[in-house]
Amino acid sequence: MPVGPEMITLTLPYPVSANVYWRSFVPRGHSRAIVTLSDEAKAYKATVCKLVRAAGIVRPITGRVAVTVQLYPARPQDWARRARKDPMAWDDDVRCIDLDNANKVLLDSLKGLALDDDKWVRRLSAERMEPDGAARVVVIIEALSQAASPQADLLAAA
Repeated sequence: MPVGPEMITLTLPYPVSANVYWRSFVPRGHSRAIVTLSDEAKAYKATVCKLVRAAGIVRPITGRVAVTVQLYPARPQDWARRARKDPMAWDDDVRCIDLDNANKVLLDSLKGLALDDDKWVRRLSAERMEPDGAARVVVIIEALSQAASPQADLLAAA
């Protein structure tokens, strides 16, 4: 059974790409690389922590969760010209990180703060939104009730 709030909605800064989130190096005298968080990742995680605390969240949702991610790239200065030229798809070439890169960074940054662990994510939905102003990401985390396992009938019959 989930513990903590049933649903959390957060508006967070635009995430750093997973491509710069991790850094690897080979320490002097060693033959194997060490992978660690980059300075950008540490700064992003610290900002997320402050915003989660400012939202009044004191403990994460535990147990199974569904996560919805809405990624808003920054609206470019020439957006009106683009929209007049191609009203239906003007934002297709607006610079935006890949959704899968954003998801990994967000889930890692929210771990222990808004959700217990990303291993509990049972449903993940992500969407790139039309740029409407400042770059940001909206994350909705919902507790999922534990339904009976589809395998329960098989176990009962055994």
